[in-house]
Amino acid sequence: MRAVNRLKPTKTNKDITKSGLVTSGQDGIHAHLKKTLRKHLQTPWLQPLHQPTIDVYQQLKNEAIFASGQSFILDSGCGTGKSTRLLADLYSGHIVIGVDQSLARLAKSGVKSAFSRTGNCILLRSELSTFWRLLLNDGYSPKRHCLFYPNPWPKPGHLSRRWHAHPVFPQLLCLSGEIELRCNWEIYALEFAQAVNFVSGAKVEVKKWLPESGISPFEQKYLDRGQTLYSVMVPAQITDTFRLSRLKA
Repeated sequence: MRAVNRLKPTKTNKDITKSGLVTSGQDGIHAHLKKTLRKHLQTPWLQPLHQPTIDVYQQLKNEAIFASGQSFILDSGCGTGKSTRLLADLYSGHIVIGVDQSLARLAKSGVKSAFSRTGNCILLRSELSTFWRLLLNDGYSPKRHCLFYPNPWPKPGHLSRRWHAHPVFPQLLCLSGEIELRCNWEIYALEFAQAVNFVSGAKVEVKKWLPESGISPFEQKYLDRGQTLYSVMVPAQITDTFRLSRLKA
């Protein structure tokens, strides 16, 4: 069992163990989640692609990353890129691509441009919904897709900004590969699992997650503060089957 570090009180005596906890007027799975998913499944999403992301994606292709046939792991919303670097060490036989839209966060890992590569680790500044669609259009599928601590958008009115209720969600699943979501808001995890199950007919579940150390600064912060973390694993078989069903539709 992992020992939780003792935290010193702040000068204002604020309980920092609660720092980072999600607060919301929503106390359960959103009532409009299934309605929103039906809409996304039935209506093609035609939002224009983000041009700067297209440019970076082309640079990625010019580096012959996909032409080599080497399998890759996708770290979406990688923040500073720390999780991407750790994944690259863990999966030395794979290319690991970390994507975040904030150059300020990526700069904390020494990234000074929209594209950076060190060994099997690649960090990109890109808009995710465009990047995912570009991969899908070219038929590239990650071996594993990590969604670690995405913005929870906790206000009930922001449901469609959460990845599982966003218009890009069908394309996200169609990318195939194993998906792992981690978050510190149980409702987000429950909604993500329900969304996967609703559109695919699968039965993925939410599990508590307690690693020895955090893979990202966010995860480490939550661990140090003794917060409960959650994980949802979506096997590749489920995403592969969903992809085939969408192609036949």
